[in-house]
Amino acid sequence: MQANKLYVGNLSYNVTPEDLKELFSEHGEVLEVKIIEGKGFGFIEMETQAEAEAVRKALDGSPLKGRNLKINPAQPPKARRGRGGRRN
Repeated sequence: MQANKLYVGNLSYNVTPEDLKELFSEHGEVLEVKIIEGKGFGFIEMETQAEAEAVRKALDGSPLKGRNLKINPAQPPKARRGRGGRRN
């Protein structure tokens, strides 16, 4: 887990990266915003772990465009197994 990277869930599909950057910037330096299209979640990377924790405490459960945000520390991606094909 990257200590300064956050998972942001329960996003409205019309939320933009700019919306998130503006909101999260009120609590610290935002390094990166990535929204996963059509999935209703994304990731925010803050400059420091302290800023990430502060923004999580401040914004978790807060409303944005009609939905309450769910904010948690980001977890590393799970390893994916290959699809199809045969194993020898």
